[in-house]
Amino acid sequence: MAQKKIALIGAGNIGGTLAHLCVLKGLGDVVLFDVIDGLPQGKALDMLEAGPIEGYDANITGTTSYADIAGADVCIVTAGVARKPGMSRDDLLGINCKIMSDVSSNIKQYAPDSLVIVITNPLDAMVTLTKRVTGFPKNRVVGQAGVLDSARYRTFIAQELCVSVQNVTAMVLGGHGDDMVPVRSYCQVGGVPIEKLISTARLEEIEQRTRQAGGEIVALLKTGSAFYSPASAAVQMAAAYLQDKKHILPCAAYLEGEYGIDGVYFGVPVSIGAGGVERVIEVDLSDKEKQEMEVSVGHVRELVTAMDALLEKGE
Repeated sequence: MAQKKIALIGAGNIGGTLAHLCVLKGLGDVVLFDVIDGLPQGKALDMLEAGPIEGYDANITGTTSYADIAGADVCIVTAGVARKPGMSRDDLLGINCKIMSDVSSNIKQYAPDSLVIVITNPLDAMVTLTKRVTGFPKNRVVGQAGVLDSARYRTFIAQELCVSVQNVTAMVLGGHGDDMVPVRSYCQVGGVPIEKLISTARLEEIEQRTRQAGGEIVALLKTGSAFYSPASAAVQMAAAYLQDKKHILPCAAYLEGEYGIDGVYFGVPVSIGAGGVERVIEVDLSDKEKQEMEVSVGHVRELVTAMDALLEKGE
């Protein structure tokens, strides 16, 4: 049986980690693309030579030609400039717009039947641009954000209570920015509501750390941004699609009336299977959470408007 083909657009830290995870998990063959000649080829060869040790037989190719992504089942896009200390995700809008327009055009040409998972920041604007340029249906263009943000929330809760992260259920919705929405009403530890285990004041501190978790890593690294956890999150989404898992995950999906939101990509729970984003899961939110979602979607709309203005000017 032919292996599935996974195209990774961007061979930096996230792209390289994605490639390694894909072959370790047996998801298929990998094509690692980058505009910097030698970078994707070197990383691909290095991983290929690890195959006999790790026991995987996947074909891993590095390339600077978009033609090599032809026929990909999944395209995961990490291309773009990463944040530096003191920068917000929104600060990347201008330069990453240009990059994503080019990337999306080439995906449309060479991998027209693929599921596209966008990681590039500012996420909500970049996934919107990808859908526009590719013209793909909404079920085949999705943004990775909520899986990562929820994992960070779960991590901090588990550390606070000294329990396994596997015992923590948590969900972060909304835009992928400083006004993301940790949904406290759905956070449980071993089935126990989180508010019975951690004080309100301490929960607010943990939730604020969750919102700023990406910036915390950027400040520590100084020369880059998070890559292990974003890669793990995107691979979980890709696996749900390639293996038809019907996995419910918080992702940036295109909404058409769900949660009272229309015509925008926004972080909500979705079911991912062989049909891509097969459905949006609507959950009941507290009044406070609804208000926070309204603030977050307002920011997403502002970001998309700013992106449109830049594209109009040709910047």
